[in-house]
Amino acid sequence: MSDETEEKPDLRDRLANGAFLAVMGIARLLPYDRRIPAVGWFFSRVLAPVAGWRKRIRDNLALARPDLSSDEVEALVRAVPDNAGRSLAEIYSGAEFTDRIRDSNPMEGPGVPALEAAFKTNRAVILACAHFGNYDAMRAALAARGWPVGALYRPMNNQAFNAHYIPAMRAIAEPIFPRGRAGLTAMLRFLRGGGWMALGFDQYQRDGAELRFFDLPTKTVLTPAELAIRNDALVVHIAGIRQPDGLSFKVHVGAPLQPDEPAVMMQALNDDLEALVRRHMDQWFWIHRRWK
Repeated sequence: MSDETEEKPDLRDRLANGAFLAVMGIARLLPYDRRIPAVGWFFSRVLAPVAGWRKRIRDNLALARPDLSSDEVEALVRAVPDNAGRSLAEIYSGAEFTDRIRDSNPMEGPGVPALEAAFKTNRAVILACAHFGNYDAMRAALAARGWPVGALYRPMNNQAFNAHYIPAMRAIAEPIFPRGRAGLTAMLRFLRGGGWMALGFDQYQRDGAELRFFDLPTKTVLTPAELAIRNDALVVHIAGIRQPDGLSFKVHVGAPLQPDEPAVMMQALNDDLEALVRRHMDQWFWIHRRWK
C-alpha cells in the first residue's frame, strides 16, 4: 500500500477537513487578487492564535533574532501566518496560479544558465528548497519552461485532507513522490533518468548532521547533497520570493554548489537560506521547530 492510504479518516480529521474546505469554498467566490490576501488574513488573525503558531514564532525569533524589537517581532507574528495562508490559497487556485507564474516568467539568478545547460545535456538536478515564500512558485516556473521538475512530499496525517491536497500539488507540476519505500524507489529512477528533484532541507532532522543555522546548532538532512554526489547531479538553491504586491514572485536560482563533503554542501545551503531569510524575514515558516 502506498502512503496515500484508503483508511477512513476519524471524526476529528473529518471535521477539521470540513472546516478547511468551507473556508476555501468561500474564498473561491472571490476574485484571485482578493482571494489570496483574504486567506492570508484568516490564517494570521484566526488560525494562528488557535493553533499556537504565535507562541512558536516568538520562541524561534527569541533564539535566532534576539536583536529584534518587540514591535518587529509582533509584526512577524502576523506576517508569517499570512504568507502561509497565501501560499495554500495559491496552491488551491490551480491554473489561476500557474498561469500567472508562466506569464510573468519570474526566473532570475546566477544559476539559471546552469539549469539551461543541465536541461540540454539531460543532467540530473537537485533543487534545494525551503518553506519560504511559496515553494510551489518555483515548481510552476520550471514546469512552464518544460523542465522536468519532480518533488518529494510528506503525506499529511489527516487523510481526508490528503484526498484533495495531493491532487492540488499534482496540478501545479508532476511528478510528485510520497515519502516511503515506493516513493523513494520511483524518485531515484526519475533522478537517474535526468530528472530534477525539489528537496527540502530546512526542517529539523533527528538523524541529520549537526550544522549551524542563524549561528545556532540544529540537525540538518544530508540527503540532497548525498543524492547529488551519487548521481552526478547539479545542486542549486532555489526559492520563490513573494514580491511587495503580495501576489507575484521572483524565482531566484543560486549559483551551483561545488561538490564537497555532504555536510559542507549542506552548511553552504543553510548559509544561503539564512541570508535570504534575513532579507525577507516574513517569508520563512518560523512555525517549524527548527531548533530543539
